[in-house]
Amino acid sequence: MLEMRKDLFADERDDNLNVIGKGIQRQDMPGHVTGLTRYFDDHGFDGLLHLKVVRSPHASARIRSIDVSAAARAPGVKRVLRAADVPVNKNTLLSLINFGKDDEPSLAVDKVHYVGEPVVAIIAESEAQALAAKALVRIDYEPMPAVFDVEEALKPGAPVVNETYPANYFEYHERFDHQKLRFGDVERAFAGADMVLEHRYQMSPIEHAPTETNGSIAAPEQNGRFVVHSCAQGLFFALGTTAKIVAVESNRLHFIGGTVGGGFGGKVDSLTEPLAVLGSMVTGRPVRFVLDREEEMLYGSPRGAERIYIKDGLMRDGRIVARSIRSYFDAGAYTRLSSYAAIKCTAHLPGPYWIPNVASDVHVAYTNRCPSTAMRGFGITAVDFALEVQMDRLAEAAGMDPMEFRILNAYRDGDMKPHRRKASNTALIECVQVAAGKANWPISEQAQRQSSLTGGGAGERAQIPATVLDARGQIGRPETRQSGPTQTLPAGTSRIALSKQPVMEGARDGRAAPTQVPRYEPARAAMTTPPPYPPPPTAPSPYQPVAGQQPHQPPPPPSPAAPAPAPAAPAQTQHGAVRFSSVFGRRR
Repeated sequence: MLEMRKDLFADERDDNLNVIGKGIQRQDMPGHVTGLTRYFDDHGFDGLLHLKVVRSPHASARIRSIDVSAAARAPGVKRVLRAADVPVNKNTLLSLINFGKDDEPSLAVDKVHYVGEPVVAIIAESEAQALAAKALVRIDYEPMPAVFDVEEALKPGAPVVNETYPANYFEYHERFDHQKLRFGDVERAFAGADMVLEHRYQMSPIEHAPTETNGSIAAPEQNGRFVVHSCAQGLFFALGTTAKIVAVESNRLHFIGGTVGGGFGGKVDSLTEPLAVLGSMVTGRPVRFVLDREEEMLYGSPRGAERIYIKDGLMRDGRIVARSIRSYFDAGAYTRLSSYAAIKCTAHLPGPYWIPNVASDVHVAYTNRCPSTAMRGFGITAVDFALEVQMDRLAEAAGMDPMEFRILNAYRDGDMKPHRRKASNTALIECVQVAAGKANWPISEQAQRQSSLTGGGAGERAQIPATVLDARGQIGRPETRQSGPTQTLPAGTSRIALSKQPVMEGARDGRAAPTQVPRYEPARAAMTTPPPYPPPPTAPSPYQPVAGQQPHQPPPPPSPAAPAPAPAAPAQTQHGAVRFSSVFGRRR
């Protein structure tokens, strides 16, 4: 039951709002509960063809040869697609906002980097015929070394997972190998702490398992247009991605969706739309591409695994004086949304707690696993779990009640956050008090009197301290870096200037020129390619100090691989109208 606590948040809500706080029925609810809602697979088309893909059985292998001759002659087969048939075969989802490099092929070219990577697409009159033809495709693989652990992937000499990022980490602004947050002097605070605790937390990948698997139907319309019935969670992403990959102007695609039979983040990757549209383009008929349940569970993009190290400096009175976090996102073989997850994670640290000295390093590592993607709160959910388990351990170390320990360390209005922004509209103290009351969890009268509106934003809590920075985030081996290992920013420094402005792919309007679109094999003559496109302290605890581990030193990345041959295709711009970038905080 929804409970609006006006006694605690009198200034937070207008009682005259029409929707918020009111019991209003969703417009689509009657259709859902009566079975009248039409999903993408409820649309029928005459002459519908079915597309299935041949997937890699290896986590890492070189493709020696592909023989599709028998499959092409199989009953009902209308077309066999390979990498050379895809106009723009390499893409990354966030290229739509000019973030990151195109690194993932729609169909593998000369290597595969995870079990289940698509290599060949079969288009046939029926699903059964497409599945039978799949079995006739002969692919000769040369297995190669693979790496499945994020920290092993970042070590020198590790197998290269993603040739676009040969050191196995995502490059931010073509300069940094991870997301960095620095506030104050963490090492000095650790040295002065009464106790230092460090723990490792490991999260497993999670499959979304939606009732409706990923899928779409594409069909020709008039005037060279194509209609696409999709279960995508973000039609604008799916449309833009598809337009880029099949090299058509976005106004030639009519995407229809809005009904998603379970998504949870797993239907933002456009796993089926580009090949379905391409299949419709080359056959002139409607094409349906739907993942079966096995494909959805094994290759449908999970929430990525995350490894998190948290080290805290704690005083006996319960105050946390330093927090250091080192986190690794397992992107799998390709980037997709992992690079954005690391940004979200860094923006959330160190949790809802005021800590005067904070350092974090959040890495995105490539491994030979299925590429990971969004899932409800990704980038924050796992680290929140780790932080709260850590808080329970810290409370035990300080000999404090875990509820009161959180109240003691919670943000209050006016506190300075490590991101150099003042905290406002904080409410953790009130939330803990209400939760304790509902759970009949006894907390002291002093804890019950605390408020998020008082005790914050004064003295040290409102200041930006002198902050120690290091150059470990710079790409390249330590001996090749020009800057010194550390520098100290004066107290009060609110913004750290980049020494090198990022170069965005596909930028327009007077910024960097768009990159060229790579082509991996000669286009086949059989296919006509369309035009391009404070509270007080408590009593001391008898807990004995625990020695902290030494700070992690990120390994130097391996030497970069030789550059790829210059692309042959002409320069093309990215698709999409001017939009707001949540990554860079400006319009482009």
